[in-house]
Amino acid sequence: MPGVDAHHHVWDVSAHPQPWLDSDEALAPLRRKFAVADLAPHAAAEGVTASVVVQTVAESWETPELLALAADGRLVTGVVGWVDLTAPDIADVLAGLRELPGGGHLAAIRHPVLIEPDPDWLVRPAVLRGLAAVAAAGLAYDVVGEPRHLPAAADAAGRLPQLTFVLDHLGNPDLTASPRASEPWASAFSRLAALPNVTAKLSGILSEPPRPGAGSLAHLWPYYDTALAGFGPGRLMFGSDWPVSTLGASYAQVCAAARALTAGLSPAEREAIFSGTARRIYALGQVGR
Repeated sequence: MPGVDAHHHVWDVSAHPQPWLDSDEALAPLRRKFAVADLAPHAAAEGVTASVVVQTVAESWETPELLALAADGRLVTGVVGWVDLTAPDIADVLAGLRELPGGGHLAAIRHPVLIEPDPDWLVRPAVLRGLAAVAAAGLAYDVVGEPRHLPAAADAAGRLPQLTFVLDHLGNPDLTASPRASEPWASAFSRLAALPNVTAKLSGILSEPPRPGAGSLAHLWPYYDTALAGFGPGRLMFGSDWPVSTLGASYAQVCAAARALTAGLSPAEREAIFSGTARRIYALGQVGR
């Protein structure tokens, strides 16, 4: 069935810097251009006909460029962009993005809280005001962070029931911590799953290699099982996290891992994870159907 890749990136380091790529030498293979044209054949081979491209830097130039990719009506169907959530004119900024070429494809906003020293950044009053403006604009908000950021994310989601929160990469649990779903991730993740306005992405972890001596998916099952039990297929969506995922696996291998984990679900449940949830949450149009 046609699928949606609900989380991937593009960048061209020769045109714009990606400072986060310089933070770890393990990221060196990513310090080059990755374009939609590079992703397209891999996506087509896996039956992916629509995608959501996600911001990588907290810079105002990036979102208009991502919207322009969606304007061509091909693979990219939705955009998760960036704005300064604390800006007093955030409503006007969001309205301005909607007026740009491809602006109708703006689906959500994301701020990389990983760059914020304060783990409670998401519940600062100025940030909550910005998140309320995102909700008023009819957009979702993607949460990307480590387990230490999840309690604040749960607090923010609880205070803003009108805003749909999307938890990227299942909250980035530490897959090496234990054979079971690890703390403090598990408790905070359960808090988020209990909130009806939170959705999660089965992404990021799919390219993580298994522990020595473990089966190929043994390290993923505890986290997938926890996510499925908490969110259900109707609030889970697949994302490749390409090209970051290429550090550990090919695009085909990432898709194969997701399909293996979900093999026991019904066709309707798999359709939700691989297409329906993303189309509903991000209000994707007819492109790629």
